[in-house]
Amino acid sequence: MSALILSAGSGLLAGLALPPLGWPPLLWLALAALWGLASRPWAGLVWGSCAVAISHRWLLALHPLDWIGVPLGLSQPLCLVLLALISALGGALVRAWLLLARRLGPKRPLSALLLALLWGVGEILLSRSPLFWIGLGGAALPADRALAAWASWGGSGLVATLQLALGWLLWRLLVGPSRRRQLALLLGGLLVSHGVGALLLAGLPSPRPGDAAGVIERVLVLQPAIPTRDKFSVVQRQSLQRQLARALEQGRRQGADLLVLPEGALGLEPRLDEPTPIELISGGFRWHAGPRQLEQRSALLRFAPGEQVPGSWLDKHRLVPLGEWVPLAALVRWSGLSAVGGIEPGAPSRLLPRQGGGLAAAICYELANGSALAHAVHDGAQWLLASANLDPYPPALQRQFAALAQLRALETGRWLVSAANTGPSLLINPRGRVVAGLPPFRASTGLFPVPRLQQFTLYDRLGDAPLLVLTLLVALLRWPWAPGSAKTQQLPQPHASD
Repeated sequence: MSALILSAGSGLLAGLALPPLGWPPLLWLALAALWGLASRPWAGLVWGSCAVAISHRWLLALHPLDWIGVPLGLSQPLCLVLLALISALGGALVRAWLLLARRLGPKRPLSALLLALLWGVGEILLSRSPLFWIGLGGAALPADRALAAWASWGGSGLVATLQLALGWLLWRLLVGPSRRRQLALLLGGLLVSHGVGALLLAGLPSPRPGDAAGVIERVLVLQPAIPTRDKFSVVQRQSLQRQLARALEQGRRQGADLLVLPEGALGLEPRLDEPTPIELISGGFRWHAGPRQLEQRSALLRFAPGEQVPGSWLDKHRLVPLGEWVPLAALVRWSGLSAVGGIEPGAPSRLLPRQGGGLAAAICYELANGSALAHAVHDGAQWLLASANLDPYPPALQRQFAALAQLRALETGRWLVSAANTGPSLLINPRGRVVAGLPPFRASTGLFPVPRLQQFTLYDRLGDAPLLVLTLLVALLRWPWAPGSAKTQQLPQPHASD
Protein backbone atom coordinates (compact mmCIF):
# COMPACT_ATOMS: atom_id res chain seq x y z
CA MET A 1 0.00 0.00 0.00
CA SER A 2 2.85 2.42 0.78
CA ALA A 3 4.37 1.80 -2.68
CA LEU A 4 1.02 2.49 -4.30
CA ILE A 5 0.62 5.77 -2.41
CA LEU A 6 4.21 6.78 -3.20
CA SER A 7 3.89 5.99 -6.91
CA ALA A 8 0.51 7.73 -7.25
CA GLY A 9 1.57 10.77 -5.24
CA SER A 10 4.90 11.24 -6.99
CA GLY A 11 3.25 10.66 -10.40
CA LEU A 12 0.73 13.39 -9.66
CA LEU A 13 3.58 15.64 -8.55
CA ALA A 14 5.41 14.95 -11.82
CA GLY A 15 2.30 15.86 -13.81
CA LEU A 16 2.02 19.14 -11.92
CA ALA A 17 5.74 19.88 -12.38
CA LEU A 18 5.49 19.61 -16.17
CA PRO A 19 4.45 22.68 -18.16
CA PRO A 20 2.46 24.85 -17.73
CA LEU A 21 4.14 25.13 -14.31
CA GLY A 22 7.54 23.93 -15.52
CA TRP A 23 9.31 24.06 -12.13
CA PRO A 24 12.13 21.45 -12.05
CA PRO A 25 12.58 21.08 -8.25
CA LEU A 26 9.14 19.51 -7.99
CA LEU A 27 10.04 17.19 -10.85
CA TRP A 28 13.33 16.15 -9.22
CA LEU A 29 11.41 15.17 -6.10
CA ALA A 30 8.98 13.09 -8.18
CA LEU A 31 11.88 11.48 -10.05
CA ALA A 32 13.68 10.69 -6.79
CA ALA A 33 10.62 8.70 -5.76
CA LEU A 34 10.57 6.99 -9.15
CA TRP A 35 14.20 5.86 -8.80
CA GLY A 36 13.27 4.36 -5.46
CA LEU A 37 10.49 2.30 -7.06
CA ALA A 38 12.86 0.32 -9.30
CA SER A 39 12.28 -2.85 -7.26
CA ARG A 40 8.54 -2.59 -8.01
CA PRO A 41 8.16 -2.10 -11.79
CA TRP A 42 4.38 -2.31 -11.53
CA ALA A 43 4.54 1.07 -9.77
CA GLY A 44 5.64 2.58 -13.07
CA LEU A 45 2.14 1.98 -14.41
CA VAL A 46 0.73 4.13 -11.62
CA TRP A 47 3.44 6.80 -11.76
CA GLY A 48 3.33 7.26 -15.52
CA SER A 49 -0.47 7.11 -15.79
CA CYS A 50 -0.92 9.74 -13.08
CA ALA A 51 1.72 12.03 -14.59
CA VAL A 52 0.22 11.91 -18.10
CA ALA A 53 -3.37 12.21 -16.85
CA ILE A 54 -2.52 15.43 -15.00
CA SER A 55 -0.32 16.97 -17.72
CA HIS A 56 -2.78 16.12 -20.54
CA ARG A 57 -6.03 16.88 -18.72
CA TRP A 58 -6.78 19.55 -21.33
CA LEU A 59 -8.00 16.71 -23.61
CA LEU A 60 -11.27 16.82 -21.70
CA ALA A 61 -11.91 20.24 -23.28
CA LEU A 62 -12.75 18.47 -26.54
CA HIS A 63 -16.21 17.84 -25.07
CA PRO A 64 -18.80 18.41 -26.51
CA LEU A 65 -18.03 16.66 -29.81
CA ASP A 66 -21.50 17.01 -31.32
CA TRP A 67 -20.12 19.57 -33.81
CA ILE A 68 -18.28 16.75 -35.62
CA GLY A 69 -21.15 14.28 -35.51
CA VAL A 70 -20.51 12.48 -32.21
CA PRO A 71 -23.76 12.07 -30.22
CA LEU A 72 -23.77 14.28 -27.14
CA GLY A 73 -24.23 11.30 -24.82
CA LEU A 74 -21.05 9.69 -26.11
CA SER A 75 -18.94 12.84 -26.22
CA GLN A 76 -17.70 13.01 -22.65
CA PRO A 77 -17.12 9.24 -22.32
CA LEU A 78 -15.12 9.34 -25.54
CA CYS A 79 -12.91 12.16 -24.20
CA LEU A 80 -12.39 10.24 -20.95
CA VAL A 81 -11.45 7.09 -22.86
CA LEU A 82 -8.98 9.06 -24.98
CA LEU A 83 -7.30 10.50 -21.88
CA ALA A 84 -7.29 7.06 -20.22
CA LEU A 85 -5.62 5.45 -23.25
CA ILE A 86 -2.89 8.07 -23.41
CA SER A 87 -2.33 7.81 -19.65
CA ALA A 88 -2.09 4.02 -19.89
CA LEU A 89 0.52 4.36 -22.62
CA GLY A 90 2.57 6.66 -20.39
CA GLY A 91 2.29 4.15 -17.56
CA ALA A 92 3.39 1.28 -19.79
CA LEU A 93 6.47 3.20 -20.93
CA VAL A 94 7.51 4.05 -17.37
CA ARG A 95 6.96 0.44 -16.30
CA ALA A 96 9.24 -0.77 -19.11
CA TRP A 97 11.90 1.69 -17.91
CA LEU A 98 11.59 0.47 -14.31
CA LEU A 99 11.94 -3.14 -15.47
CA LEU A 100 15.25 -2.21 -17.07
CA ALA A 101 16.25 -0.24 -13.96
CA ARG A 102 15.67 -3.30 -11.77
CA ARG A 103 17.75 -5.38 -14.19
CA LEU A 104 20.69 -2.96 -14.23
CA GLY A 105 20.61 -1.91 -10.58
CA PRO A 106 19.90 1.84 -10.24
CA LYS A 107 22.26 2.38 -7.30
CA ARG A 108 25.29 2.06 -9.57
CA PRO A 109 26.26 5.46 -11.06
CA LEU A 110 27.06 4.00 -14.48
CA SER A 111 23.73 2.16 -14.55
CA ALA A 112 21.92 5.35 -13.52
CA LEU A 113 23.65 7.30 -16.29
CA LEU A 114 22.68 4.68 -18.85
CA LEU A 115 19.07 4.67 -17.65
CA ALA A 116 18.88 8.46 -17.80
CA LEU A 117 20.33 8.46 -21.31
CA LEU A 118 17.90 5.79 -22.47
CA TRP A 119 14.99 7.85 -21.13
CA GLY A 120 16.31 10.83 -23.11
CA VAL A 121 16.63 8.75 -26.28
CA GLY A 122 13.12 7.42 -25.68
CA GLU A 123 11.76 10.96 -25.57
CA ILE A 124 13.50 11.71 -28.87
CA LEU A 125 11.76 8.75 -30.48
CA LEU A 126 8.40 9.67 -28.98
CA SER A 127 8.74 13.27 -30.17
CA ARG A 128 8.97 11.94 -33.73
CA SER A 129 5.90 9.74 -33.33
CA PRO A 130 2.28 10.80 -33.97
CA LEU A 131 1.91 11.58 -30.24
CA PHE A 132 1.94 15.12 -28.86
CA TRP A 133 4.75 14.28 -26.47
CA ILE A 134 5.33 16.64 -23.54
CA GLY A 135 8.19 15.02 -21.67
CA LEU A 136 10.90 15.84 -19.18
CA GLY A 137 12.88 17.68 -21.85
CA GLY A 138 10.39 20.55 -21.82
CA ALA A 139 9.77 20.47 -18.08
CA ALA A 140 12.54 22.97 -17.33
CA LEU A 141 10.51 25.77 -18.87
CA PRO A 142 9.39 28.39 -18.28
CA ALA A 143 11.09 28.57 -14.85
CA ASP A 144 14.62 27.27 -15.51
CA ARG A 145 16.09 28.56 -18.77
CA ALA A 146 19.65 27.84 -17.60
CA LEU A 147 18.93 24.12 -17.43
CA ALA A 148 16.94 24.23 -20.67
CA ALA A 149 19.88 25.91 -22.44
CA TRP A 150 21.59 22.49 -22.61
CA ALA A 151 19.16 21.88 -25.48
CA SER A 152 21.43 24.01 -27.68
CA TRP A 153 23.98 21.18 -27.33
CA GLY A 154 21.84 18.06 -27.32
CA GLY A 155 18.18 18.94 -27.76
CA SER A 156 15.34 18.00 -25.44
CA GLY A 157 16.76 14.48 -25.01
CA LEU A 158 19.83 15.85 -23.25
CA VAL A 159 17.70 18.06 -20.97
CA ALA A 160 15.56 15.03 -20.06
CA THR A 161 18.74 13.10 -19.23
CA LEU A 162 19.88 15.89 -16.92
CA GLN A 163 16.51 15.92 -15.16
CA LEU A 164 16.78 12.17 -14.49
CA ALA A 165 20.37 12.56 -13.27
CA LEU A 166 19.44 15.31 -10.81
CA GLY A 167 16.50 13.23 -9.59
CA TRP A 168 18.89 10.30 -9.02
CA LEU A 169 21.28 12.48 -7.00
CA LEU A 170 18.37 13.63 -4.83
CA TRP A 171 17.26 10.01 -4.34
CA ARG A 172 20.76 8.97 -3.25
CA LEU A 173 20.80 11.87 -0.78
CA LEU A 174 17.49 10.71 0.73
CA VAL A 175 18.35 7.01 1.00
CA GLY A 176 22.13 6.74 0.62
CA PRO A 177 24.47 5.76 3.48
CA SER A 178 26.68 8.86 3.37
CA ARG A 179 24.46 11.93 3.55
CA ARG A 180 27.33 14.41 3.56
CA ARG A 181 28.90 12.92 0.44
CA GLN A 182 25.56 12.65 -1.35
CA LEU A 183 24.70 16.25 -0.47
CA ALA A 184 28.02 17.38 -1.94
CA LEU A 185 27.31 15.43 -5.13
CA LEU A 186 23.82 16.92 -5.43
CA LEU A 187 25.05 20.46 -4.89
CA GLY A 188 27.86 19.83 -7.37
CA GLY A 189 25.39 18.51 -9.94
CA LEU A 190 23.17 21.55 -9.52
CA LEU A 191 26.15 23.90 -9.77
CA VAL A 192 27.59 22.27 -12.88
CA SER A 193 24.27 21.85 -14.69
CA HIS A 194 23.18 25.43 -14.07
CA GLY A 195 26.62 27.00 -14.34
CA VAL A 196 27.31 25.45 -17.73
CA GLY A 197 23.70 26.16 -18.73
CA ALA A 198 24.11 29.84 -17.87
CA LEU A 199 27.23 29.99 -20.06
CA LEU A 200 25.39 28.31 -22.91
CA LEU A 201 22.53 30.77 -22.47
CA ALA A 202 24.89 33.74 -22.62
CA GLY A 203 26.51 32.32 -25.77
CA LEU A 204 23.26 32.27 -27.74
CA PRO A 205 22.44 35.22 -30.06
CA SER A 206 21.51 38.59 -28.60
CA PRO A 207 18.12 38.69 -26.89
CA ARG A 208 17.40 42.18 -28.26
CA PRO A 209 16.36 42.60 -31.92
CA GLY A 210 18.25 45.89 -32.30
CA ASP A 211 21.55 44.28 -31.29
CA ALA A 212 21.24 41.37 -33.73
CA ALA A 213 23.52 41.30 -36.74
CA GLY A 214 21.71 41.00 -40.07
CA VAL A 215 18.31 41.88 -41.49
CA ILE A 216 15.27 42.41 -39.27
CA GLU A 217 11.88 41.45 -40.67
CA ARG A 218 8.73 43.19 -39.51
CA VAL A 219 6.20 40.39 -39.02
CA LEU A 220 2.54 41.24 -38.37
CA VAL A 221 0.62 38.45 -36.59
CA LEU A 222 -3.16 38.21 -36.83
CA GLN A 223 -4.86 36.28 -34.02
CA PRO A 224 -8.47 35.90 -35.23
CA ALA A 225 -9.87 34.10 -32.13
CA ILE A 226 -12.60 32.34 -34.11
CA PRO A 227 -14.12 29.29 -32.35
CA THR A 228 -13.18 26.10 -34.18
CA ARG A 229 -16.69 24.74 -33.74
CA ASP A 230 -18.03 27.67 -35.82
CA LYS A 231 -15.11 28.41 -38.13
CA PHE A 232 -16.85 27.19 -41.29
CA SER A 233 -20.08 29.10 -40.66
CA VAL A 234 -20.92 31.97 -43.01
CA VAL A 235 -20.84 34.52 -40.18
CA GLN A 236 -17.37 33.49 -38.99
CA ARG A 237 -15.95 33.29 -42.52
CA GLN A 238 -17.14 36.83 -43.16
CA SER A 239 -15.64 37.94 -39.84
CA LEU A 240 -12.29 36.46 -40.82
CA GLN A 241 -12.37 38.16 -44.22
CA ARG A 242 -12.93 41.52 -42.52
CA GLN A 243 -10.09 40.87 -40.04
CA LEU A 244 -7.79 39.82 -42.87
CA ALA A 245 -8.59 42.93 -44.93
CA ARG A 246 -7.94 45.21 -41.94
CA ALA A 247 -4.66 43.40 -41.12
CA LEU A 248 -3.40 43.67 -44.71
CA GLU A 249 -4.15 47.39 -44.71
CA GLN A 250 -2.47 47.77 -41.29
CA GLY A 251 0.58 45.92 -42.55
CA ARG A 252 0.80 48.13 -45.63
CA ARG A 253 0.54 51.30 -43.53
CA GLN A 254 3.06 50.18 -40.90
CA GLY A 255 5.60 48.84 -43.38
CA ALA A 256 5.28 45.18 -42.40
CA ASP A 257 7.23 42.71 -44.50
CA LEU A 258 4.95 39.78 -43.78
CA LEU A 259 1.49 39.00 -42.38
CA VAL A 260 1.06 35.65 -40.62
CA LEU A 261 -2.24 33.88 -39.86
CA PRO A 262 -2.61 30.66 -37.83
CA GLU A 263 -3.22 27.06 -38.87
CA GLY A 264 -6.32 26.47 -40.97
CA ALA A 265 -7.35 30.14 -41.06
CA LEU A 266 -8.11 30.39 -44.79
CA GLY A 267 -10.29 27.30 -44.87
CA LEU A 268 -10.90 24.85 -47.68
CA GLU A 269 -10.77 27.16 -50.72
CA PRO A 270 -7.92 29.61 -50.10
CA ARG A 271 -8.32 32.48 -52.53
CA LEU A 272 -8.02 36.14 -51.61
CA ASP A 273 -10.65 38.67 -52.67
CA GLU A 274 -7.92 41.10 -53.74
CA PRO A 275 -4.17 40.74 -54.50
CA THR A 276 -2.24 40.96 -51.26
CA PRO A 277 -0.22 44.18 -50.85
CA ILE A 278 2.39 42.43 -48.68
CA GLU A 279 3.64 38.87 -48.33
CA LEU A 280 1.11 36.66 -46.58
CA ILE A 281 1.58 33.24 -44.93
CA SER A 282 -1.55 31.58 -43.62
CA GLY A 283 -2.73 28.16 -42.63
CA GLY A 284 -5.27 26.60 -44.97
CA PHE A 285 -5.96 23.55 -47.06
CA ARG A 286 -5.02 22.56 -50.58
CA TRP A 287 -5.48 19.69 -53.00
CA HIS A 288 -2.49 17.63 -54.07
CA ALA A 289 -2.42 15.28 -57.07
CA GLY A 290 -1.54 11.92 -55.48
CA PRO A 291 -0.60 8.72 -57.31
CA ARG A 292 -4.22 7.48 -57.30
CA GLN A 293 -6.46 10.42 -56.45
CA LEU A 294 -6.53 13.99 -55.26
CA GLU A 295 -5.33 14.32 -51.66
CA GLN A 296 -6.39 17.06 -49.28
CA ARG A 297 -3.58 18.51 -47.20
CA SER A 298 -3.31 21.00 -44.38
CA ALA A 299 -0.60 23.52 -45.21
CA LEU A 300 1.00 26.88 -44.66
CA LEU A 301 0.17 28.80 -47.83
CA ARG A 302 2.49 31.57 -49.01
CA PHE A 303 1.15 34.48 -51.09
CA ALA A 304 3.78 36.77 -52.60
CA PRO A 305 2.84 40.46 -52.93
CA GLY A 306 0.32 40.85 -55.73
CA GLU A 307 -0.96 37.25 -55.57
CA GLN A 308 -4.51 36.06 -54.91
CA VAL A 309 -3.68 32.35 -54.84
CA PRO A 310 -0.70 30.79 -53.06
CA GLY A 311 2.46 30.43 -55.11
CA SER A 312 4.21 28.09 -52.63
CA TRP A 313 3.35 26.14 -49.51
CA LEU A 314 4.55 23.83 -46.77
CA ASP A 315 2.33 20.82 -46.11
CA LYS A 316 1.70 19.52 -42.63
CA HIS A 317 3.67 16.31 -42.13
CA ARG A 318 2.68 15.18 -38.66
CA LEU A 319 -1.07 14.59 -38.50
CA VAL A 320 -3.23 14.15 -35.41
CA PRO A 321 -4.36 10.50 -35.11
CA LEU A 322 -8.17 10.26 -35.25
CA GLY A 323 -8.26 14.03 -35.68
CA GLU A 324 -6.76 14.65 -39.10
CA TRP A 325 -5.50 11.20 -40.03
CA VAL A 326 -8.27 8.61 -39.92
CA PRO A 327 -7.42 4.92 -40.48
CA LEU A 328 -9.39 3.37 -43.34
CA ALA A 329 -10.95 6.75 -44.05
CA ALA A 330 -12.10 5.53 -47.47
CA LEU A 331 -14.12 2.76 -45.81
CA VAL A 332 -15.29 4.41 -42.58
CA ARG A 333 -17.54 7.44 -42.97
CA TRP A 334 -16.18 9.46 -40.10
CA SER A 335 -14.02 12.57 -40.30
CA GLY A 336 -12.39 12.05 -36.91
CA LEU A 337 -12.06 14.45 -33.99
CA SER A 338 -11.73 17.46 -36.26
CA ALA A 339 -13.88 19.62 -38.50
CA VAL A 340 -11.69 18.41 -41.37
CA GLY A 341 -10.62 14.76 -41.25
CA GLY A 342 -8.93 12.30 -43.55
CA ILE A 343 -6.20 14.63 -44.83
CA GLU A 344 -2.85 13.28 -46.02
CA PRO A 345 0.67 14.12 -44.74
CA GLY A 346 3.19 16.11 -46.74
CA ALA A 347 6.98 15.89 -46.95
CA PRO A 348 8.94 15.74 -43.66
CA SER A 349 11.06 18.85 -44.31
CA ARG A 350 9.98 21.88 -42.25
CA LEU A 351 11.82 24.43 -44.43
CA LEU A 352 9.67 27.02 -46.22
CA PRO A 353 11.88 28.78 -48.80
CA ARG A 354 11.32 32.51 -49.30
CA GLN A 355 13.02 35.27 -51.16
CA GLY A 356 15.82 36.63 -48.99
CA GLY A 357 15.84 33.71 -46.56
CA GLY A 358 13.69 30.76 -45.59
CA LEU A 359 12.01 29.96 -42.31
CA ALA A 360 11.43 26.73 -40.39
CA ALA A 361 7.75 26.12 -39.68
CA ALA A 362 5.91 23.82 -37.30
CA ILE A 363 2.18 23.38 -37.81
CA CYS A 364 0.36 22.71 -34.54
CA TYR A 365 2.01 19.96 -32.48
CA GLU A 366 4.80 19.43 -34.99
CA LEU A 367 6.40 21.80 -32.49
CA ALA A 368 7.06 18.75 -30.29
CA ASN A 369 9.70 17.52 -32.78
CA GLY A 370 12.75 19.70 -32.27
CA SER A 371 15.04 17.71 -34.55
CA ALA A 372 12.92 18.50 -37.62
CA LEU A 373 13.18 22.25 -36.96
CA ALA A 374 16.92 22.03 -36.27
CA HIS A 375 17.38 20.20 -39.56
CA ALA A 376 15.48 22.97 -41.35
CA VAL A 377 17.71 25.58 -39.68
CA HIS A 378 20.77 23.64 -40.85
CA ASP A 379 19.30 23.78 -44.36
CA GLY A 380 18.98 27.56 -44.27
CA ALA A 381 16.03 28.66 -42.12
CA GLN A 382 16.75 32.01 -40.47
CA TRP A 383 13.87 32.10 -37.97
CA LEU A 384 11.10 29.82 -36.69
CA LEU A 385 7.33 29.99 -37.15
CA ALA A 386 4.89 28.01 -35.02
CA SER A 387 1.38 28.05 -36.49
CA ALA A 388 -1.49 26.49 -34.53
CA ASN A 389 -5.20 26.55 -33.78
CA LEU A 390 -5.43 25.24 -30.16
CA ASP A 391 -9.14 25.97 -29.83
CA PRO A 392 -11.18 24.74 -27.89
CA TYR A 393 -8.38 23.88 -25.48
CA PRO A 394 -7.89 25.79 -22.19
CA PRO A 395 -4.99 28.07 -21.16
CA ALA A 396 -3.04 25.11 -19.75
CA LEU A 397 -2.36 23.79 -23.25
CA GLN A 398 -1.43 27.26 -24.46
CA ARG A 399 1.23 27.49 -21.75
CA GLN A 400 2.54 24.02 -22.62
CA PHE A 401 2.73 25.09 -26.26
CA ALA A 402 4.60 28.24 -25.26
CA ALA A 403 7.10 26.20 -23.21
CA LEU A 404 7.78 23.96 -26.21
CA ALA A 405 8.23 27.06 -28.37
CA GLN A 406 10.78 28.42 -25.89
CA LEU A 407 12.66 25.11 -25.99
CA ARG A 408 12.74 25.12 -29.81
CA ALA A 409 14.18 28.66 -29.79
CA LEU A 410 16.92 27.58 -27.35
CA GLU A 411 17.76 24.47 -29.38
CA THR A 412 18.20 26.30 -32.65
CA GLY A 413 19.40 29.72 -31.47
CA ARG A 414 16.68 31.35 -33.57
CA TRP A 415 13.91 33.87 -32.99
CA LEU A 416 10.49 32.24 -32.97
CA VAL A 417 7.09 33.67 -33.87
CA SER A 418 4.01 31.82 -32.66
CA ALA A 419 0.75 32.55 -34.49
CA ALA A 420 -2.28 30.81 -33.01
CA ASN A 421 -6.03 31.21 -33.41
CA THR A 422 -6.79 31.97 -29.77
CA GLY A 423 -3.19 32.12 -28.54
CA PRO A 424 -0.42 31.88 -27.67
CA SER A 425 0.71 34.41 -30.28
CA LEU A 426 4.22 35.30 -29.15
CA LEU A 427 7.68 36.53 -30.05
CA ILE A 428 10.43 34.46 -28.36
CA ASN A 429 14.12 35.35 -28.51
CA PRO A 430 16.96 32.83 -29.07
CA ARG A 431 17.54 32.61 -25.32
CA GLY A 432 14.04 31.26 -24.74
CA ARG A 433 12.44 34.36 -23.27
CA VAL A 434 9.01 35.60 -24.34
CA VAL A 435 9.54 39.24 -25.29
CA ALA A 436 6.11 40.11 -26.75
CA GLY A 437 2.68 38.56 -27.05
CA LEU A 438 -0.98 39.09 -27.80
CA PRO A 439 -3.76 38.72 -25.21
CA PRO A 440 -5.18 35.17 -25.37
CA PHE A 441 -8.72 34.41 -26.55
CA ARG A 442 -9.12 37.91 -28.07
CA ALA A 443 -8.96 38.97 -31.70
CA SER A 444 -5.91 41.18 -32.08
CA THR A 445 -2.79 41.92 -34.12
CA GLY A 446 0.84 42.54 -33.22
CA LEU A 447 3.87 43.74 -35.17
CA PHE A 448 7.01 41.82 -34.17
CA PRO A 449 10.61 42.63 -35.22
CA VAL A 450 12.27 39.32 -36.15
CA PRO A 451 16.02 39.21 -36.89
CA ARG A 452 17.23 36.80 -39.56
CA LEU A 453 20.11 34.78 -38.10
CA GLN A 454 22.60 32.47 -39.76
CA GLN A 455 24.90 31.11 -37.02
CA PHE A 456 24.31 27.54 -35.82
CA THR A 457 24.11 25.92 -32.41
CA LEU A 458 25.75 22.55 -31.86
CA TYR A 459 22.30 20.97 -32.02
CA ASP A 460 21.68 22.60 -35.42
CA ARG A 461 24.90 21.05 -36.73
CA LEU A 462 24.79 17.57 -35.20
CA GLY A 463 21.21 17.00 -34.06
CA ASP A 464 20.67 14.05 -31.73
CA ALA A 465 23.78 12.18 -32.90
CA PRO A 466 25.99 13.10 -29.89
CA LEU A 467 23.38 11.89 -27.40
CA LEU A 468 22.95 8.63 -29.31
CA VAL A 469 26.70 8.05 -29.47
CA LEU A 470 27.09 8.80 -25.75
CA THR A 471 24.28 6.36 -24.95
CA LEU A 472 26.00 3.65 -27.00
CA LEU A 473 29.36 4.26 -25.32
CA VAL A 474 27.87 4.13 -21.82
CA ALA A 475 25.95 0.98 -22.75
CA LEU A 476 29.19 -0.67 -23.91
CA LEU A 477 30.93 0.34 -20.67
CA ARG A 478 28.06 -0.92 -18.55
CA TRP A 479 27.37 -4.15 -20.41
CA PRO A 480 30.19 -6.35 -19.03
CA TRP A 481 28.97 -5.71 -15.47
CA ALA A 482 25.27 -6.26 -16.18
CA PRO A 483 23.84 -8.77 -13.69
CA GLY A 484 23.49 -12.22 -15.21
CA SER A 485 25.45 -11.42 -18.37
CA ALA A 486 27.43 -14.24 -19.95
CA LYS A 487 30.74 -12.50 -19.35
CA THR A 488 30.01 -12.05 -15.64
CA GLN A 489 28.99 -15.67 -15.24
CA GLN A 490 32.19 -16.95 -16.86
CA LEU A 491 34.54 -15.01 -14.58
CA PRO A 492 36.65 -17.42 -12.46
CA GLN A 493 35.98 -17.32 -8.73
CA PRO A 494 39.00 -16.50 -6.51
CA HIS A 495 40.40 -19.22 -4.22
CA ALA A 496 41.06 -18.69 -0.55
CA SER A 497 44.83 -18.89 -1.19
CA ASP A 498 44.55 -15.94 -3.58
